[in-house]
Order: sequence, then structure tokens, then C-alpha cells
Amino acid sequence: MTPADAVSLASTIALLLLGLALLLSVVRIVVGPTLGDRVLALDLLTVLAMGFVGAVAIRTGLTLYLDIAIALALLGFLATVAFARYILSRRVAGKQQP
Repeated sequence: MTPADAVSLASTIALLLLGLALLLSVVRIVVGPTLGDRVLALDLLTVLAMGFVGAVAIRTGLTLYLDIAIALALLGFLATVAFARYILSRRVAGKQQP
């Protein structure tokens, strides 16, 4: 087995496992009992999508995908912060009501 074959096999296995994890995180987003669970699953989905894009970048050899992964990381961070602020504002607003 050549190194190119090993990288191809490893990236295929990584893509399959990441795809399975993506599906499980989507299930957690839909089924999640609380809003916090859904936000955490959405953050996990972002991290898994970055891994998926990274595995595709390794498989194809195109570095353009790494720029997409960086943009996705920034977007995921901002979304997590926005959802956290939303949850905190809901909690504070809920305590003010009699």
C-alpha cells in the first residue's frame, strides 16, 4: 500500500465517521429536550462540518477548502455567542416577570 492509498483510505473512513456524527448531531438538534442542548448540538454540527471540509481538502488536495473551514469556524463561533446571549436574555426576562 502506497502512502497515497493510505491517505485515501484514511480520508474515506474519516468522511464516513464524520457523516455519521453529523447525522447524530442533527438528531440531537431536532429531539433535544432543552434549548441549551440544541445550541450545543448546533456548535457540534459546526465543528463536525469543519472536520468534514478539512477531510475533503486532504482528499482533493485543494487548499481552497481550508479557507471555507476558517470562514465556517468564524460563523460557528459568532452563532454560538449569539445563541448564548439569547438564552441569557430569556432567563433574565423570565425572572423579571411575577
